[in-house]
Amino acid sequence: MPHAQPLADPEKYAFETGVYRPPSEGGSHSLLVRLTRNCPWNRCTFCGMYKTERFEVRSVAEIKGDIDAMAALGDDLAALSRGSGPDGGITHQAAMGLMQKNPALCDHPGFAMLYDWLLSGGKTVFLQDANSLIMKTDQLVEVLEHLRRTFPTITRVTSYARSKTLGQKSLDELTAIRRAGLDRLHVGLESGDDAVLEKTCKGATAEAHIRGGGKAMAAGFQLSEYWMPGLGGKALWQAHARNTARVLSAIDPHYIRSRPFRIWPGTPMAREAAEDGFDPLTPGEQLAELRLTMQELSVTGRVCFDHAGNHWRDRRGELLFSHGYEGYKFPEDKPVVLDRIDEGLAVAMNRP
Repeated sequence: MPHAQPLADPEKYAFETGVYRPPSEGGSHSLLVRLTRNCPWNRCTFCGMYKTERFEVRSVAEIKGDIDAMAALGDDLAALSRGSGPDGGITHQAAMGLMQKNPALCDHPGFAMLYDWLLSGGKTVFLQDANSLIMKTDQLVEVLEHLRRTFPTITRVTSYARSKTLGQKSLDELTAIRRAGLDRLHVGLESGDDAVLEKTCKGATAEAHIRGGGKAMAAGFQLSEYWMPGLGGKALWQAHARNTARVLSAIDPHYIRSRPFRIWPGTPMAREAAEDGFDPLTPGEQLAELRLTMQELSVTGRVCFDHAGNHWRDRRGELLFSHGYEGYKFPEDKPVVLDRIDEGLAVAMNRP
């Protein structure tokens, strides 16, 4: 007897999808679940994201409704795939068939994302947008528990978080969130130098970064900290390098990810640079700063260059660093990273 075919129902599949997520979450085909809209701080002078948008925390009912809609879409894809896919998996034929029954899916911003997630095994999830930890703890716990119940195949849930928000949560609250199913946090450190942090309106001091990162580690999260080589410009590069290494060493996160600074058109820093108030580093000068940071860094995690902004090349014209999401293990690979930087510096200075 043939299986019943899912009927077209646009509201049944309605869920929101934001724009931004870390590259590592794209590489793992993470499901994007939107808990908040945009950024609660939104004042960083180097950033052009969310500048015209208003921050909102979505209600638990809205978020759970999105999760249920994703599950309904997945269930209908599975029903159409049953008997034709390898090992009962989701098929392209089923996706095309469901779009024929429900043409609105052709314009659904999350359909392709959910389809890719299911094809990849439905393992990782990223909570959008810029700072999901700002939700009330009991509400975030409720969402996480519902997400884990609805999709038992999930092996990792991650989110952006601000150091200041982490510092404001109690350790008990953070532990409850971790136990409810949030595994990894992505935190934008950007710099460990107070002068650079103040100049860029980051909204956190070096000690606030250490406090927030330390709490995240103590609560059992896997912690990924991002920093921006070059953010201090020519005037502050040494302090930026040394103090960033100091703060990262004090936190000792699982991952440290390089996001070299570039001027984003339309931002306050772009205007400052145009008016000669900020003198950016050349690529070679960024490498010299990077060497100082790496030299003074004392951590036991992984240092990653998993972004196209790490564009430096070696003598063969190949990328100086691996763009893999797992990067280089410290302290074991520290000499390797320093040697690669030295080669890049030789290229930048046209040395043989």
